Amino acid sequence: MNTGIPIWFNKQLKLEDMEAMSPDTMAAHLGMKWVEIGTNYLKMSMPVDGRTKQPYGLLHGGASCVLAETIGSVASHCMIDPSKNYCVGLEINANHIRSVRSGYVTGTATPIHIGATTHVWDIKIHDDAGKLVCVSRLTVAILKRKD
Repeated sequence: MNTGIPIWFNKQLKLEDMEAMSPDTMAAHLGMKWVEIGTNYLKMSMPVDGRTKQPYGLLHGGASCVLAETIGSVASHCMIDPSKNYCVGLEINANHIRSVRSGYVTGTATPIHIGATTHVWDIKIHDDAGKLVCVSRLTVAILKRKD
């Protein structure tokens, strides 16, 4: 689906634009940072630390889901005209493939389906060594603004 032409509503989308969406959010609380914007993908990293670990010292599966939903939801937001529409998550699933104890994980969201009323995103999360940690799928509803 990569045609070389950005899929984003704002064809000049920059990392600074993404960071402006993060203050006072769960993403900021968990230390997530935008890493890269491609023509048809977004990447975000998250530390594996006390905020994101479960009691066994491993990356919490819920933290992986938060990373996946953040990237996919923001990707949908970046595809719509925000003066006419807004988007909300409908469903998320995740398969936890490998554990992580430290460092960072990085999620990459790419579109599976971009429709008028729903978007479906494939999110793959890798560790610092590039090993697959989690595979997630997020479905987002695109709703019309009423204001």
